[in-house]
Amino acid sequence: MSSTKARILEVAAELVANSPDGDVSTRAVCEAAGVGAPALYRHFGDKEGLLSAVVDHGYEQYLTTKRSRRPGTDPVQDLRDGWDTHTDFALRNPNLYRLMNSPAMRTPPAAALESHRILTADLRRAAEQGKLRLAPELAAQMIMSANVGVSLMLVSRPTTFTDETLSRRIRDAVHAVVFIPEASGPETTSAGDEEAGAGEARAEEAGAEEVLPATATHLAALLRRTPRPDFTPGESALLGEWLDRLSNTTPE
Repeated sequence: MSSTKARILEVAAELVANSPDGDVSTRAVCEAAGVGAPALYRHFGDKEGLLSAVVDHGYEQYLTTKRSRRPGTDPVQDLRDGWDTHTDFALRNPNLYRLMNSPAMRTPPAAALESHRILTADLRRAAEQGKLRLAPELAAQMIMSANVGVSLMLVSRPTTFTDETLSRRIRDAVHAVVFIPEASGPETTSAGDEEAGAGEARAEEAGAEEVLPATATHLAALLRRTPRPDFTPGESALLGEWLDRLSNTTPE
């Protein structure tokens, strides 16, 4: 990265962080960086390109932590920790976080896509251990939606969402739906005990209706990790499709 591009990026990131509403103008960035508008557009294309670069630049430290993290023996605990890290990042970088999840960003930042891939990979490990109730891809969408939703509320409406345990409560409630009851460990917070307990009670009542999706998810994960030579590629694909359908079946 050229020194001019790096200076523009650093200045833009600082202006975003200190802006009352998280927005900045290209003119303000150019003035603060001591460059002309042509230099900014040459390096970033337009304002959206600049803001997308700011998001990726600011989120790089967060992703560096995730990339360097060695998977633990319990993927469910890794996912709990990942949720808490995500929320903590949002609270420490409110303007950047709102920008990252703004509908105005037509192209999803690369950092957001990589974060989703890391989440899905952890869920696939949970599926391989038989701890997931549904397909990892659907579970990733559910967890990411909930995590982003609560984080946005905490940074956008702090005077309304004041409960410090809110994020953990929602985390445990969502995890109670995504994971089998046996996956809940000692790290489940007391704030989420009622939600998790309700999830376990529902699982016991549901019986086979709950067991079938979890079993299909487990088998699909194992077959993807270690394909069986007994099946042709077409048979493997068909079996995978059937298992995915069972994994994502909503109990009646």
